Amino acid sequence: MTARQSGDPAAPDPGELAPAERRQIVRDGLAVAVATGAYGISFGAIGVSSGLDVIQTCALSLLVFTGASQFAFVGVIAAGGAPLVGAASGLLLGVRNTLYGLRLAPLLAWHGARKAAAAHLVIDESTAMSVTRGSTEAARVGFLTTGLGVFVLWNASTLVGAIAGDAIGDPRDYGLDAAVGGAFLALLWPRLTTATTRIAAVLSAGVALVLVPLTPAGIPVLAAGVVALGLGLRGREVAS
Repeated sequence: MTARQSGDPAAPDPGELAPAERRQIVRDGLAVAVATGAYGISFGAIGVSSGLDVIQTCALSLLVFTGASQFAFVGVIAAGGAPLVGAASGLLLGVRNTLYGLRLAPLLAWHGARKAAAAHLVIDESTAMSVTRGSTEAARVGFLTTGLGVFVLWNASTLVGAIAGDAIGDPRDYGLDAAVGGAFLALLWPRLTTATTRIAAVLSAGVALVLVPLTPAGIPVLAAGVVALGLGLRGREVAS
């Protein structure tokens, strides 16, 4: 017998979120969105200084919407490389979003137009706020709050950075890059409750640290994601 069948109209259905839990997920998602979205100012300034105009820089954030790929593209352009080479670098870094999508598709359980629209919001932050949830509804709230929040703020701050250009200086001087990492650490730390998750975290971090001085920006994140995915698939095989 469900809560509503038992005559308690105040109790949520088993598949629904309690109001307090929903508010907590929304707060967490917005906090991550603010920390991540603000860093779009850096991309806007770097994009313009690399030779793109304001419209081109904003179009990248609007249509590509994955920070590592965007920075890789403008980095190649700034160094005098061909746009096709920059696009190839961005696509390489975007591979991890495909892996995220494979994990999120059965979790969010959307179909048709909703699934296609949600694909544009599949980024590191929205994935992190979804995969640790205990129900489909909770995962959806975390995904949409974080994904839409980052999308709006990232694009708005990109415009600000592109217009202001070098006048604002490098936002990394203000610690915004550290704020993004800190937000992720705050989200992931409470989730490391099993030996498997701890091992995955340590190995992924170790691989990323080793690759940072040896590979272009973004590659360490991709490699760390592959390590974590491999351990997760291995754990699933053992469990079955």
